[in-house]
This record gives sequence, C-alpha cells and structure tokens, in this order.
Amino acid sequence: MKKTTTRLADGRELIYYDSRDDVVRDTPDPRPLDPVATASEIRHDRLLGDRVAVASHRQARTYHPPADACPLCPSREGRDSEIPAADYDVVVFENRFPSLAGDHGRCEVVCFTPDHEASFADLTEEQAALVLAAWTDRTAELSQLPGVEQVFCFENRGREIGVTLGHPHGQIYAYPFTTPRTERMLRSLAAHRETTGGNLFDEVVADELADGRRVVLEGEHWVAFVPYAAHWPYEVHLYPRRRVPDLLALDDAARTEFPQVYLEVLRRFDRIFDGGQAAPPTPYIAAWHQAPLRAAQREEFALHLELFTIRRTSGKLKFLAGSESGMNVFINDVPPEAAAERLREVASKS
Repeated sequence: MKKTTTRLADGRELIYYDSRDDVVRDTPDPRPLDPVATASEIRHDRLLGDRVAVASHRQARTYHPPADACPLCPSREGRDSEIPAADYDVVVFENRFPSLAGDHGRCEVVCFTPDHEASFADLTEEQAALVLAAWTDRTAELSQLPGVEQVFCFENRGREIGVTLGHPHGQIYAYPFTTPRTERMLRSLAAHRETTGGNLFDEVVADELADGRRVVLEGEHWVAFVPYAAHWPYEVHLYPRRRVPDLLALDDAARTEFPQVYLEVLRRFDRIFDGGQAAPPTPYIAAWHQAPLRAAQREEFALHLELFTIRRTSGKLKFLAGSESGMNVFINDVPPEAAAERLREVASKS
C-alpha cells in the first residue's frame, strides 16, 4: 500500500491509498474554496449522561446531487470534485460539513472506489483489503490527535438510512469522549469479569458457536452470527476469533481473510429480499466497534463489526417508534434464528 497525503484548496487534509507503489498523486485542487467554517459544539445531557453534537452548518451540506455532479467521484471531463485526481483506489479526506471539528473531534469521509454505481459488496478482495488498511491507518493517526478518546469507522448505505450522497463511501468519527453504547458494553464487561472471572465477549462468541442456530458464516479467523438478542430484523455481528481491542491489533492472517468473509456477508444482505428477482440494494449500517483509547478494560474489549438493515421485509421498513425511540426498548419482528437461517439460505444463490 502506498499512502500520499495532500491538501485540498480550503486546507482540509486528503489522503490517497493506492495498491501500487508507482502511482504519483500530485494533482492540485483548483477550486476557489473558502476555508471551512464550522459551528460544532458538544452539549451534555445531564439526565441521560449522553453527549449531543450540535452542528448547524450541516444544514448546508450537499443533498442528493445528480450522478454527474457527485463530489466523491474523481475529477474528470472538466468537472472538479473533492478528489482532484482523475482516478483513485481509496481516498480519505476531512469532511467539509463535519459533525465534530476542532477541539470537538474530527470527521472524515472514506471513498471505497471511484465507481459511482458500485457498492462495497462489488469490490474485489484486493480492494476490500485496501479499505481495511485505510481504516487501520486512520485509526492509528486519529488516535494520536489531542483529546480523541474513540475512533469509529462506519458505512451508511441507502436513502432509507439517510444517506445524501449515492457514491459508495463511509465515514470515520474521532470522538472526544467514549460513546454511550461503548460505555454500556464496558460496564457489562466489568460486571461479568467481577462476577465470573471470565471475558464477556469471549463467552458470547463461544456460546453462539456452541449453539450454532444463529451462526451465518465461519472462517478460520472470523465468525459471523446473528446475536441472540438482535435489535434489528437482520443483524450480523462479525468477530475475529482471536480477541483484539482494535483494527491495529489484527494479525496478518485475520487481515487476509477479512475481505472474503465480509464481502460474502454483504452479498448475502443484498440477496435477502430478492425473492428470486432483482431487488433494490438492501439499506444498511456497518459499524466497527473499537476499544476506547484510555479505557481501563481496553485489552478486555473485543473489536467487532455490527451490520444491520432497517428493512424488515420486502418493501417494509423497521421504524423506531414509541418503544424504541421513547424508551430504547427494541421490538424485533424477525426472530434471530429465522434471520440467520435466511442468511444461510441465500449463500447458494448467484
């Protein structure tokens, strides 16, 4: 992998990740851009203990542009985009409309491919491995920024999720705090250690493998399963068999196998609702859970990826209504065992 760091016209950082070492990335950004002005602040909810990022400048962000005006495509045919080069492998750059900025963290955009019509599931194993390398490198770099406590790599796909740019891309948030969801995991982890002396993550994975009904896919170094108490209609958790706290700690064998396993899971997600016919791509969120940088139980935490869709059946979405939004009590319409069986069934389809 070759990494080339440069700057956009407004001073934002842009990084090219290339699979070839002989690629030269020296195309300047010719756009007359003003410096990015953000109004991001973080407020603390005293009742819940949550933090809320208030970012009014995001109201002006790009919203569903036509394909020929996509800011994530390469700059070609006289049209300048966020990526000055006429082609690329993987690109990461600072978000022009960040939710977190300055002393309140950092937000980056990850472009998986220059192909506007593709998706992550369409990548080759080599391309997916390069994305994994970029996620890992950004985790390492962002972890060194002052005040950053947790690095979150994720992908939102589909208008149903709220995606405003159709180009295949993800994001990385560098939070100046440990997120509430991770704090809950850490509390459960600590309580389990105190009660049983064991590691909760290890036992969850072992229990799913022993039960087998919710296992979707097994590799030599990764296992994918629908969790026992899945919140979403179709939800898969992907764990390395060897527990590690973050992407940086994955060994070479796990890195090599990851594209095979993850691409297969994503392709099965796209086949869940097809009914034997072409169907719209499945909307989903794919979220990497990494250990906070300074957590007391950092080495006890287990890196894993959580993938889920808000579609519960063909043409119907799972909405977060009163119980979910008001009380954070999820009601799942699809039994996890049935979801896992369906995800196993679609493996044989082309």
